[in-house]
Amino acid sequence: MSASTWYKHTPDAAAVPPQVAERALEWLVELQAQPDAETVAAWQRWRAAHADHERAWQRIESVRGRLQPLASPVSSAIAQAALAPRGSARRRQIVKTLAVTLFAGGAVWGAAELTPWREWNADYRTAIGERRTLVLADGTQLMLNTASAANIAYGAAERRIRLLGGELLATTAKDAAARPFLIETAHGAAHALGTRYAVRLAGDATEVRVFEGAVRLEPRHGAAAVVLPAGQQARFSATDIGTVSAADLAAIGWTDGFIIAHGMRLDDFLAELGRYSRDHLSCDPAVAALRVSGSFPVADVGRVLDTVAGTLALRAEVRERFWGARHVRLSLAANATASVRSS
Repeated sequence: MSASTWYKHTPDAAAVPPQVAERALEWLVELQAQPDAETVAAWQRWRAAHADHERAWQRIESVRGRLQPLASPVSSAIAQAALAPRGSARRRQIVKTLAVTLFAGGAVWGAAELTPWREWNADYRTAIGERRTLVLADGTQLMLNTASAANIAYGAAERRIRLLGGELLATTAKDAAARPFLIETAHGAAHALGTRYAVRLAGDATEVRVFEGAVRLEPRHGAAAVVLPAGQQARFSATDIGTVSAADLAAIGWTDGFIIAHGMRLDDFLAELGRYSRDHLSCDPAVAALRVSGSFPVADVGRVLDTVAGTLALRAEVRERFWGARHVRLSLAANATASVRSS
């Protein structure tokens, strides 16, 4: 694993004790919100209390200007941690992963898998809001969706794509050497049987949708393989395969630059739209169940938010966060009654 160039700015970063690195990241998460004077003063006292504390904070400052140009998963992870309840297991896990990613360099404190690091160093990756089409040596076409990363491992015996993050659509070509084609994720492999199919990493599972041909799902551990014919989809984890259902063609609207929603819950819609935005998007729980329908261009997230807010009688609250990041939250407009409409 090679070191990214921005590690050169703080060569002693790996010498920062793990617990100090984690505490520095916890302070960063606290500062993502709108901290009061007491919080800021406590943070400043912590920095001054020990040389390791200041070294850890300088490490964060050293990468501050480099994270946004990389469109890295780190920025998203920081925002997620800031929104997780203080002291929750979710926040602690994000902080631990970030600490290893930002401070370990070529060394690793534990056995944690550095997914963000792997994504930055992938053969091919896309920034937030970017889509990219690749034509491989055998004629296979890959389309990478927003914030996606993949490695290409073509060998004499097989054609293997390793999807490290995000989503892709593969249209396979016939291979002169008859090598099998498969897309591998952390959960297992989706083995093409002459096909066009989409694969998406979705948290603790992989989603596969088949549009032509067939795909054999092969979980990494335990479960027997299942063949999905054209027109079907399923999720699988490392140990099992979920229910097979009809493939949702709207789910690949992104290939044409759109999110296609049919009565989608507002909170689910914002989670999907948020994949294409550097801002963190959310809504008040009171309006989360409102339904959204329509085709929305992912290239203009601001216009989409305006359209949805206007249609559903909502208002957008914008909060500026540390490092210039923003949190956009939709809530019921004053003197308005929420209703379910199509947009």
